[in-house]
Amino acid sequence: MNNPELWRDRYRLMVLMRRFEEACLTGVASREIHGELHTAIGQEAIAAALAENIREGDALASTHRNHLHAIAKGIPLYPLMAEIFEKETGLCGGFGGHMHLFDKERRFSTTGIVGASLPVALGHAYAAKLRGDDTVAFAVIGDGSVNAGGFHETMNMASVLGLALVVVIENNEWAISVPFSAASSTAKLAERAVAYAIPGERVDGLDVDATSQAIGRAVAHARSTGPALVEAMCYRFRGHYEGDLDLYRSQSEKTDRTTTKDPVVLLRAQLRDGGMLDEATLERLESQVSAEIDAVLAQVRADKQPDRSRAHDHVFASGLKGAVA
Repeated sequence: MNNPELWRDRYRLMVLMRRFEEACLTGVASREIHGELHTAIGQEAIAAALAENIREGDALASTHRNHLHAIAKGIPLYPLMAEIFEKETGLCGGFGGHMHLFDKERRFSTTGIVGASLPVALGHAYAAKLRGDDTVAFAVIGDGSVNAGGFHETMNMASVLGLALVVVIENNEWAISVPFSAASSTAKLAERAVAYAIPGERVDGLDVDATSQAIGRAVAHARSTGPALVEAMCYRFRGHYEGDLDLYRSQSEKTDRTTTKDPVVLLRAQLRDGGMLDEATLERLESQVSAEIDAVLAQVRADKQPDRSRAHDHVFASGLKGAVA
């Protein structure tokens, strides 16, 4: 820990990610956000590690649990939150909502279908090969995605073609209500990389430094040789979505993990006990981040939703008017 500025920035980013999602939670309670909302509270260290290894020109295809990946990719907080709150100032004009974030300029996209981000990232990687540049495509998926057929097809094709693809699996131990131990034929997901003749590594996803180094190794391999896989272990603190009764996990398990394995709390203690940042500095940093998020939330709440007359914009049906007898 010989770089205080790096560690301060890491902690600040992780706190900002946590506050951002907590602000989104208020939109569910107030019914400003409709439908399901999936948060990644407890998985901030992985996203912060991603942020350290993504270049501006790289592409990132994410999942339904995507807010932190968007922040890691450099999506500005205001249009990001505005889209989640379905406002016309959002990334997609409020038409996409939280599961369909899209930023063409920053090469960021998401999908609500489990495992569907993998072939999207594969396409980015293939395009880079055709262009002849050294950009990398990131596919960030959950542990449930690896049992979908698209995972095998993507990994095999990426390896055959030697594409610059990095697959980061956030193994939070639960695929909706199914525990990882009941769904995987292998003890580790990283070991599946052997079947595709690519490097695979499992890392403690609560440790931002270890995760950043693991992703860094995968990126270096991708830029020079071909695909690589990182399995980052973590835990889903909240239900699958907001409103999920979450009765399939024992309360003792949830209490134990959320009180002893919180990456933000662990890093805070590490910085304080290691003499990197004192208590006053930590509190000041947290207050500044909270004020920043509060300001974004207030701005978003003052914005309008898209006009109802535009409800059929951006759907395939609008392009078929007059073409169907």
